[in-house]
Amino acid sequence: MEDDKKLEPVKAAELFINKYFPQCQGALLAGSVVRGESTETSDLDLVVFDQKFSSSYRESFLVYGWQIEVFVHNQSSYKSYFLSDYERARPSMPQMVVEGTILKDNGMITAIKEEARRLLETGPKEWSAETVVQKRYFLTDSLDDFIGCNNRAEGIFIAATLAELVSEFVLRVNKQWVGNSKWVVRSLKAYDAEFTRDFVIAFDEYYKTSEKLKVVHLVDRVLEPYGGRLFEGFSNGKE
Repeated sequence: MEDDKKLEPVKAAELFINKYFPQCQGALLAGSVVRGESTETSDLDLVVFDQKFSSSYRESFLVYGWQIEVFVHNQSSYKSYFLSDYERARPSMPQMVVEGTILKDNGMITAIKEEARRLLETGPKEWSAETVVQKRYFLTDSLDDFIGCNNRAEGIFIAATLAELVSEFVLRVNKQWVGNSKWVVRSLKAYDAEFTRDFVIAFDEYYKTSEKLKVVHLVDRVLEPYGGRLFEGFSNGKE
């Protein structure tokens, strides 16, 4: 059956839009296939703008030989996602829109792409001085757990938390977008390739050998310009 045969990405996406959203006002193909980073397990990410829907939703399909994730919006619902991404500093929706290949456009896509591009260039909401202090404390707390941990099983997951906190801190104090999962490294690399190399080496060494020193030095290096580790005197919520 045609629906089972794996087609070329753009062809599959076009057929999908014509079949499932024939009346939509606009559609984009985004994700790894557009960036040239697809793997055997990559799916197709589609962003659809269809005014007949009163609210946004997400749905998954298996068709044309592809796993397809479709993100459906009307001509205004996407704005709340742009705002949410700005607040949480993870630009999932704007990134998809900016990088997306246009599949269908009834005259609205250019303006939405420009809106997304401006948001990406502006960067995320800046951390307040109070937030920087709080993040220093939580990063210090996680580092202390890491240093003091003698249980390998627990250490693996403390290190994972520490890595995420370090990457978030580095990016956010420099007003950069953050990511999770594979986007932790991608976001860091987009900001500072040399630091990213040191970051990966430090945690890779810990996971391979249980040696913690490089991770500890890395965290201290990150915290030092902002006052270093923080414990004594920290308070949160006290009236």
